Amino acid sequence: MTGSYGDSTRSVKAVASEYVPGAPIAPPPVPAAAYHIPFDEDDSLDSYGRRSNPTWRQLESALAQLEGAAGALIFGSGMAALTAVLRTLAEPGRKVVVPADGYYQVRAYAAEFLAPRGVTVTPARCAQICDVAEDVGPGDVVLAESPSNPGLDVVDLHRLGMVCRARGATLVVDNTTATPLGQQPLSLGADLVVASATKALAGHHDVLAGYVAGSHPEVMQRVERERLLAGAVLGAFEAWLVLRSLGSFGLRFERQCQNAAAVALTLRSHPAVRSVRYPGLPGDPSHAVASTQMRRFGGVVAIELASAAAVHDLVGRSALLVGATSFGGIHSSVDRRARWGDPVPAGFARLSLGIEDTDDLLGDIEQALC
Repeated sequence: MTGSYGDSTRSVKAVASEYVPGAPIAPPPVPAAAYHIPFDEDDSLDSYGRRSNPTWRQLESALAQLEGAAGALIFGSGMAALTAVLRTLAEPGRKVVVPADGYYQVRAYAAEFLAPRGVTVTPARCAQICDVAEDVGPGDVVLAESPSNPGLDVVDLHRLGMVCRARGATLVVDNTTATPLGQQPLSLGADLVVASATKALAGHHDVLAGYVAGSHPEVMQRVERERLLAGAVLGAFEAWLVLRSLGSFGLRFERQCQNAAAVALTLRSHPAVRSVRYPGLPGDPSHAVASTQMRRFGGVVAIELASAAAVHDLVGRSALLVGATSFGGIHSSVDRRARWGDPVPAGFARLSLGIEDTDDLLGDIEQALC
């Protein structure tokens, strides 16, 4: 029976505490920095807040369950998680392939911090990353983001996983846009998953968090050691906020995906919209691959309007869309990505669909585009 649970049931069970009569169903956060320790050293006990925390462990257990991983590690942000992995795995003299059409700050980090350490940084677009990975070797790292942010192109993760495995390279997949309810990269051949929990998992625009999930104990131990020494930890209260939010994740994500699919279908034929990208849209360049590896297609839609002014007008005329640069929250938002330096047209916008009623969103967006 457990294998047939739906997404909302999985979300609720992932955050469920162990049954103890008289104990709270939802344990409170443990914001301790220091703990009582015996004089005879016992490393299995909590001792210091930067090293371990009971609230962390409950959240990490939930994330591992959702990602289908043996374990997970939480960090202070998605970038903290991703850069910890790169610092751990990207050794001088090795090659790292990074998304050329993914989150722009990943490229900036690779250029400013990895390349000066003697790491060869090779950017590759989603469409070319499998071919570029043919040239990697043992000890190299391939980082893929699928669907990409902001263009929503999809990488064939099964093919990429086979290429990396054949060459002895480590495949890391950024699963932020898809979420673990949209796809599970570890089952497709990835060695590690990284993601920003700030987005759809936490989902309320009120916390920053990130995580790494994987099933190779030795690699996870190295990443955990990096977290301890670098100190890129998440506060216990923030961990508790993410944990509390995860219980409603299945419901929220279902509505977000429903809204995104409806908006993409409606805007595809709207005269004010030059183009629409959404992996779940039949005819989208990524739809064929996405359909083989994604269970849900996410709550983000990419559109192109005539100009930057047209994007500003869309937000100004809308009663439901807010201008914001994050995505995945309960409020629908619009982000004009060229302002951040992404190589996209001035009128390119990323729409993050929230949990508003679908008909209300469609009506609001249509009147705002007139």
